[in-house]
Amino acid sequence: MRVGIDEVLAAARVGVQRLEPLEVRAAVAAGALLVDTRTEAQRREQGELPGALVIDRTVLEWRLDPACPWRIPEATGYDLQVVVACRHGYSSSLAAASLRAVGLHRATDMIGGVDAWRAAGLPMGQGPADVRQ
Repeated sequence: MRVGIDEVLAAARVGVQRLEPLEVRAAVAAGALLVDTRTEAQRREQGELPGALVIDRTVLEWRLDPACPWRIPEATGYDLQVVVACRHGYSSSLAAASLRAVGLHRATDMIGGVDAWRAAGLPMGQGPADVRQ
């Protein structure tokens, strides 16, 4: 039996409190780590997400797993709240599920992605992105 992407996405979201853009802003103010996984072209088109670290989806788990030698300094422990953002809020759900699978039990994502952030009238960043390799 094959499982399609809709079923995989639904499973990734089971039991997870996903956040609306205004809730993301509040979570970041309270210490959550906001991670933007959009491509450079998407960021150029939509703008930069203020306060976000840009981490390529291909290395996300290695940069955020506190036990990994290739982690970023902000990956301080498995209790860290991580909010993943993408363009529309789909791939971020899968990325957050993958982070939970490596032990970051508070990982979640932003409902509607950066599209929803912009639709809510929240500001976009003006400066260069904080890109982590």
